[in-house]
Amino acid sequence: MSDRAANVLVVDDEAAIREMIEFALRRVGMDVRGAGDARQALSSISDCKPDIILMDWMMPGVSGLDLTRRLRRDSVTSDIPIIMLTAKVTEDDRVAGLEAGTDDYVVKPFSPRELIARIQAVLRRASPADARGRITAGKLTLDTLSRRALVDTGEVRLGPTEYRLLEFFMSNQGRAYSRVQLLDHVWGTNAYLEERTVDVHIRRLRKALEKHGLSHCVQTVRGHGYRFLAED
Repeated sequence: MSDRAANVLVVDDEAAIREMIEFALRRVGMDVRGAGDARQALSSISDCKPDIILMDWMMPGVSGLDLTRRLRRDSVTSDIPIIMLTAKVTEDDRVAGLEAGTDDYVVKPFSPRELIARIQAVLRRASPADARGRITAGKLTLDTLSRRALVDTGEVRLGPTEYRLLEFFMSNQGRAYSRVQLLDHVWGTNAYLEERTVDVHIRRLRKALEKHGLSHCVQTVRGHGYRFLAED
């Protein structure tokens, strides 16, 4: 992102929580709008596309999870980072949220300081390349100009497809993608390939990262696909 203030949409049916979040974010210079339900959220997004959405999971009518799925299906809103605000903390709930397209979780109750840190981290991931064209994730740095993956132990040797796969993952850290979605994003919508093609290249990418102790960054999401999560 540029140096302008982040534009944040807070979607929560509890006015007191929504107003508390809005107050905390405005204090650090963010532009904040609120919505009490899915209808208000969609109207607000139509008026001005936010840089990031804070989404309450449990809302009457259309839940935050269902609204997230809807936003991800729309090409206009599919790239908006979404942080889910939730009291749900089981593994199945986390997987469901990631599969729906959430970028991160903040578990209630939370402090404003934690929330602001999470927002800043997700926004950095949403615009990952710096002025030198580098994307950094934990110990791994991707030089998009020279198309090399670098770690302190040397260069990660990658084939062209593995490089594209890693670049996509590092640009979208933490979000789970199905094999079909990875085929569309990495190989292109005109590529008619079987889903197992993704598994083959995932294995090659992990093997290349394994030499540098980073194979665990490419994670399998049970019953869905894969995600990339680097060490902090």
